[in-house]
Amino acid sequence: MNTKINVTINGFQLEVENGKTILEAANEAGINIPTLCYHKDLCIAGNCRVCMVEVSGQKRLAAACATPCEEEMEIQTNSLKVRNSRKHIIELLLSEHNADCTKCYKNGNCELQELASEYKIMTQDFLRLAPMKNYTIDQFSPSIIKDDSKCIRCQRCVRTCAELQGVNALTVAYKGDEMKIATFFEKAMNDVVCTNCGQCINHCPTGALVERNYIEEVWDAIADPNKHVVVQTAPAVRVGLGEALGMDIGSRVTGKMVTALKRLGFSSVLDTDFTADLTIIEEGTELLNRLRKTLQDKDTNVRLPLATSCSPAWIKYIEHQYPELLDNLSTCKSPQQMFGALAKTYYAKARKIDPDKIVSVSIMPCTAKKFEANRPEMHDSGYRDVDYVLTTRELAIMIRQAGIEFQKLPDNKFDRLMGESTGAGVIFGATGGVMEAALRTAYELVTGREVPFDNLNITPVRGVDGIREASIKIEKPLKEWAFLDGVELKCAVAHGLVNAKTVMDAVKNGTSSYHFIEIMACPGGCLGGGGQPIPTSPEIRQKRMEAIYAEDGAMPLRKSHENPEVLKIYQDFLGEPLGPKSHHLLHTKYIPRERF
Repeated sequence: MNTKINVTINGFQLEVENGKTILEAANEAGINIPTLCYHKDLCIAGNCRVCMVEVSGQKRLAAACATPCEEEMEIQTNSLKVRNSRKHIIELLLSEHNADCTKCYKNGNCELQELASEYKIMTQDFLRLAPMKNYTIDQFSPSIIKDDSKCIRCQRCVRTCAELQGVNALTVAYKGDEMKIATFFEKAMNDVVCTNCGQCINHCPTGALVERNYIEEVWDAIADPNKHVVVQTAPAVRVGLGEALGMDIGSRVTGKMVTALKRLGFSSVLDTDFTADLTIIEEGTELLNRLRKTLQDKDTNVRLPLATSCSPAWIKYIEHQYPELLDNLSTCKSPQQMFGALAKTYYAKARKIDPDKIVSVSIMPCTAKKFEANRPEMHDSGYRDVDYVLTTRELAIMIRQAGIEFQKLPDNKFDRLMGESTGAGVIFGATGGVMEAALRTAYELVTGREVPFDNLNITPVRGVDGIREASIKIEKPLKEWAFLDGVELKCAVAHGLVNAKTVMDAVKNGTSSYHFIEIMACPGGCLGGGGQPIPTSPEIRQKRMEAIYAEDGAMPLRKSHENPEVLKIYQDFLGEPLGPKSHHLLHTKYIPRERF
């Protein structure tokens, strides 16, 4: 069967795969057709009609994103009729849009603004409807701002929330000129099942959905001579920040990032990867304890599988959707929150600083981290553990505001005391990374040997499949762990909450045979987080993932239990994993929430 067909685009003959859309065929031929509602991550909608093209023999223009190519089809993407149609569609969108672009957070990174510039929309032929609309701005969430005045109703956010996350916090309400994107009973985003993952922000083409930013608050803290401002940086930031500042996608900029943070005026520049390593010690110990109680002590009250708790959007999702399975969650805080608690206890004591004067700032690839830092449970240090959370995008803005030429910066190293990390901490930024880091440590603690994978790379848990499974058979364990001899440790990894639902339904129904589960809310894990540079796509996430694993491979230490600073903090401060002090500062509990 012939899988190729012949089409003509703008007078040039092309051979394309049968079933490809006009948009895909044009892109392969190097012809750009503008889009607004289309996104590679999402199903075809054909809502915006900006991608209209002229097909010979058809009276009406066709939507390139939704029209498959046919044999001998003749297509015009730049005829007078097409250009006029696109221009009028853009003008109509602008007539209902709050186009005060200079005050918009997305100014300079807005797809509608870019199209208006390309098509030189310099006059207003249609009545300005924006002032007549009763638009509202929802600013109640600590993570996300929803501004209806900038919404073009492309429904990307609705499809993202439904298809990628399976949450359906956003939907289409009303019809005709009253149609809008709304929440359940038009409640605030903070009062519905929204997980704060920020994927709607990443996929929104305008400024209708943006993160709530804390840039000015952080600048004020840095400028206050009475404050000691500590900053931590998540693993995925170092493979996204360069991209946000004009470098190639997937550039590894750890050293430059540290230098930039020092030049911004932070008192101490430290690494979330340190507490990622600490998380592995605590969570790995918790897993082994649960296995002991289940397999050796036959304690039926202990829940397996153990599910990781590093992704705050996933935590809020399970609180809403599976409250009966909250006991399956690890009690470990996320690395961000562990760091915040230690910054105002261990760090403050070691540096002889009044914790009341410490401002704890984190740079995260994630908008849900803003919500997490705001949770009432996160005050175990006696203070709010993390004061401000900035996204990768917000840090890029601060660097530009400071006039720093990022690409010319020399490399620098993190400050000591909570600045040392291993490759296992780095791979937290990719889906499967927490699982891989935990297995590197847990297997060695149980057997005294390294995991039986080439160069510590546990490839079965890597990749971009929505759900991945792996198992490791434990043979000849140390005497203390003899009860695990012959046990096949079964693991699952899922990213994207729609895949989390599949895994958790199996757990809920009793059909799961897993011992350990890692779930990340965002596609690709943290490297595809809601606070990472825009745009995002499968190809972009793949390059960031490759950079994460390259960073891991280049580290001198690649197992969390070999981090000397982690060993030191247990010796000097925490005592032992799951001990009284570590349990108080590094662990928490989660709460059931309403589903609506």
